Amino acid sequence: MLLIVGLGNPGAEYARHRHNVGFVAVDAIHDRHGFGPWRSRFHGQVSEGTLAGVKTLLLKPETYMNDSGRAVGAAAQFYKLEPADIVVVHDEVDLPPGKTRIKAGGGSAGHNGLRSVTGHIGNDYRRVRIGVGHPGSKDMVHLHVLRDFSRADMEWLKPLIDALAEHAPLLAERKDSTLANRLHAAIAPARTATAGPQTVSPAAGTPPAGSTSPAPAAGSGHDGPLARGLRRLFGGKVSGKES
Repeated sequence: MLLIVGLGNPGAEYARHRHNVGFVAVDAIHDRHGFGPWRSRFHGQVSEGTLAGVKTLLLKPETYMNDSGRAVGAAAQFYKLEPADIVVVHDEVDLPPGKTRIKAGGGSAGHNGLRSVTGHIGNDYRRVRIGVGHPGSKDMVHLHVLRDFSRADMEWLKPLIDALAEHAPLLAERKDSTLANRLHAAIAPARTATAGPQTVSPAAGTPPAGSTSPAPAAGSGHDGPLARGLRRLFGGKVSGKES
């Protein structure tokens, strides 16, 4: 069995934050591969399905980021899972926007969600690290991750999440290197186009001047489930409340 955990904070006011990219990713996997309905369990929302013939559980903890490990630990204990059977998808400020790394083990690098997960299940779980860029100052990191993705971020976020959802069966097949290559190829043009210094975006829920919704990514003219899901998530205005 495989457990894929997306890290984030529950509630509509957090949905568009960079810190919630793990939730965005597991939602896309859920929609792309026909997983069952979400239901409350293990201090979170869970959905069951299969990837590459492997029974897979998706989990979005509802314990808030700093206590994510409580939900992960409860699911792992119930199913008697080893850390190698668990994949955690999370935001990473030490990677440029759209850059990804897939690895097993390692430190938390100051990420409170990872610190909590490690405290409950040990350090040897697999991680899909999704770069959201660094604001340039350590003191600004908290504000940076608890702000909405910017309009420019959409140019890499949509193709990256699309590719991660499409190729998620590679996680079940433990072909992490192949998945990493697919993700890199999917967003290479977008990353080149948006390279440059990263700055903290405007307050959460504040659209760019003259616009009420993010621009579509280049080449994303199809109106599939992922496109509709991202449009629902990022097209509306939400509160700027932080935790």
